[in-house]
Amino acid sequence: MITDSFGRIHNYLRISLTDNCNLRCFYCMPDEQYSFAPASKLMQPDEIETLAKIFVAQGVNKIRLTGGEPLVRKDAPSIIERLTELKIKLAITTNGVRINEMLPQIIAANFSQINISLDTLQAEKFRTITHRDHFERVRANIDLLLTNNIIPKINVVIMKDLNDNEIHDFIEWTKDTPIQVRFIEFMPFSGNRWTSNQVYTLHDILTEVSRKYQFMPVPGDKNDTAKHYQPEGHKGSFAVISTMSEPFCDTCNRMRLTADGKLKNCLFSREETDLLTPLRQGEEVLPLILDTIRKKAKELGGQFSGAFDHLDPSDIENRSMITIGG
Repeated sequence: MITDSFGRIHNYLRISLTDNCNLRCFYCMPDEQYSFAPASKLMQPDEIETLAKIFVAQGVNKIRLTGGEPLVRKDAPSIIERLTELKIKLAITTNGVRINEMLPQIIAANFSQINISLDTLQAEKFRTITHRDHFERVRANIDLLLTNNIIPKINVVIMKDLNDNEIHDFIEWTKDTPIQVRFIEFMPFSGNRWTSNQVYTLHDILTEVSRKYQFMPVPGDKNDTAKHYQPEGHKGSFAVISTMSEPFCDTCNRMRLTADGKLKNCLFSREETDLLTPLRQGEEVLPLILDTIRKKAKELGGQFSGAFDHLDPSDIENRSMITIGG
């Protein structure tokens, strides 16, 4: 088992396949002219498989593919096929743009979970957030999944004065559609122009939802990052990921492997451990993995805690979200 100094067992690995993306969401990518990592710097399919097997041998039973946008990699089908052979829960987070092009591979992968990032239900606002005109395509692809009996979760980064006025629209979507909408508090990363007054908290979200809907809390799993709720009479549900206002670090079981082969023991960790270079040099990487997780901070990478109102994002040493992997 992979355990940190606080006794938390880590059995969930998030693997970023690429820092490339076909959208340009401002809170994820710091610059439209961002320079993506060259292919030679990225983990190759056999390297991803090798590292995944090492983690699985140590008790990892769930792997999520992230990015950037994981499905922009031309060899994504090969990577997915290799990982399905590991007999673990395989999940993916995608922006949904390429789902129609890769539907056969998605069906064959039998993902335990598909999360789609969609921060607005308005086409014009979608263009503002992503700098691309793919709203109708993403909505159609969500319907395509549903038609094929694949129920996605919808990830919504909520920000004050941007999309907080759409909370009721998202909840209404769940009335006749069996999706789960996951509202995510806005988090600070390098270059994403985060300010505390943009954070729409768990309390804010629940207060807003209660203005129109009756809902009940629903128990989650031990290591859930989300707090779950069921609106009365709805086929779907909603959840809130309250990283900023009510962190859930006590039960964290997650590790992150960046597309260039660096292991992060927390989304907000300053330090990261290069696994790819030692792997390519034929060296043992398991001791590096165990040591990295053993050094994990108690919460939020040891960089901040408690009230975030006066948090200065320039004091946080980290990568941009797109280079970490969601």
